[in-house]
Amino acid sequence: MPKKKYYVVWKGKNPGVYEHWDDCKMQIENFTGALYKSFESETNAIRAFASKPGLYIGKANAGTKSKKTLKKPLMNTISVDAACSGNPGKLEYQGVETATGKLLFHLGPFEEGTVNLGEFLAIVHGLAFLKKRNLDIPIYTDSVTAMKWVRDKKIKTNLERNAITEPLFEMVDRGILWLINNEYPNPILKWETDSWGEIPADFGRK
Repeated sequence: MPKKKYYVVWKGKNPGVYEHWDDCKMQIENFTGALYKSFESETNAIRAFASKPGLYIGKANAGTKSKKTLKKPLMNTISVDAACSGNPGKLEYQGVETATGKLLFHLGPFEEGTVNLGEFLAIVHGLAFLKKRNLDIPIYTDSVTAMKWVRDKKIKTNLERNAITEPLFEMVDRGILWLINNEYPNPILKWETDSWGEIPADFGRK
């Protein structure tokens, strides 16, 4: 069985980390100057995506330099996070300037939701926020699950869709539709909590 690979697209229609070659190919096909590379682990791929492609393009051992990129986060970015009182429970999310902590947007609380749904909405809100302002800076999130949902343009949740959760699911539907209908240059980066502490958008309720 072929070894599983992960594909980093630094420059393409939708930069990101992809699990399947066909998805990666869609981002780079007919895109002038596309920059991409395959990796043998998701961890190395995510770390490589958070750094400059010049460190990896043409390098024999793509994962060897990745630890150097974790010394400090990029400051010219925004950070997003969600908070849930219980899971499921009352949900809200926000986005801030990474460097200053300045609040850029906040939504909620929703009567019932999950952290993953909030993290997903926070990323999409951040992408729309930056696109409206013609900013190509990256977004930090501490949720690998939300990154995957954004990348796949679909969610997977056990939360029941009912009268209470309908407003939240309507927002999720709009978020998925936005991802389908829009391209964006903004890298979505994993915040390395173990190395950097809590993400700047954290609600401080742990």
